[in-house]
Amino acid sequence: MAAKRAPFEIAEHRVNPGERRTLHLDLARLYTHTRLDLDVEVIHGRRPGPTLLISATIHGDELNGVEICRQLLKHKALTRLRGTLIVVPVVNIFGFIQRSRYLPDRRDLNRCFPGSEKGSLGSRVAHLFRTQVLAHASHVIDLHTGAAHRSNLPQIRANLSNPDAEGMAQAFGAPVILDSKTLDGSMRECADEMGIPLILYEAGEALRFDDSAIRGGLRGILRVLRHLEMLPPLQRTRPQLEPVTANSSYWVRAHYDGIYRPLIRLGQRVTRGQVLGLIASPFGNWEEPITATHPGILIGRTNIPLVNEGDALFHIARFGTVTHHAQRRVEAISEAIGAHRLPEDQWNSPDK
Repeated sequence: MAAKRAPFEIAEHRVNPGERRTLHLDLARLYTHTRLDLDVEVIHGRRPGPTLLISATIHGDELNGVEICRQLLKHKALTRLRGTLIVVPVVNIFGFIQRSRYLPDRRDLNRCFPGSEKGSLGSRVAHLFRTQVLAHASHVIDLHTGAAHRSNLPQIRANLSNPDAEGMAQAFGAPVILDSKTLDGSMRECADEMGIPLILYEAGEALRFDDSAIRGGLRGILRVLRHLEMLPPLQRTRPQLEPVTANSSYWVRAHYDGIYRPLIRLGQRVTRGQVLGLIASPFGNWEEPITATHPGILIGRTNIPLVNEGDALFHIARFGTVTHHAQRRVEAISEAIGAHRLPEDQWNSPDK
């Protein structure tokens, strides 16, 4: 007879095998001394397996991840979970309340890791999250969107030199994987230094729900859970489309001030010298084209039509070679996510 699995201990709480608990970690206080909690959902499976952390809203205005977490936690497949699932729908509760990317002191929480008990507010929040939550994970998926007024094609960013992170990235099934260096002070850099593979999902725009981005995120998390053998595999006959992997990316910036109109859509193939959009004067007939300096696929775009010289307008993923076949793969995966209710998305359906 197999030995009973040990309880899962996190932040001075104990979760027994087969138990699900919502933990409220004392994060900080408002000026009024009103308590702010970091809410952490823990599902500790009866059978052993990895510990996957799903985190969202480290930037307080990036809301798609909140809904992805909500739908994930209602999914019936989790009754068959192996290992342990930790879900934190709102990491930056200050920014979430204020509909802001930042903390009250205008610091970016995702540049405050690994943090310190005696540093700034951001440093203290990062320290608490690292020591009380992140340190317990064996794998991480961090959910993001584009910034305010910028839309991102669903994409995974990861350090592909880490084979575990590469496996998770491929399993997630976003249209594009970007082999991306870690940024100083980011949670991804912190996790990398702790030896924890982390993939970052980017999709949609800040302060907006995007149904396709949400479906793609939920679908991708469930695929990673199956890749890690935390859920049983689906019985399927249809072949899976392989994401397109980019080795770098670049931004095309405005060379003039004026009103801006894009001419290409997210996921579209771009050639060198191609006109991506136009910048014009609001008071006359003057207009100038914005052109691509290198070939690639458009993975991000600003949405606000008023621009200043130097504003980032188009984010383009670069590849060794970009073919029509690569663009068709991106379009096919995007269409499958956006147009169809795939089995992974149907949280009201029994697990297959």
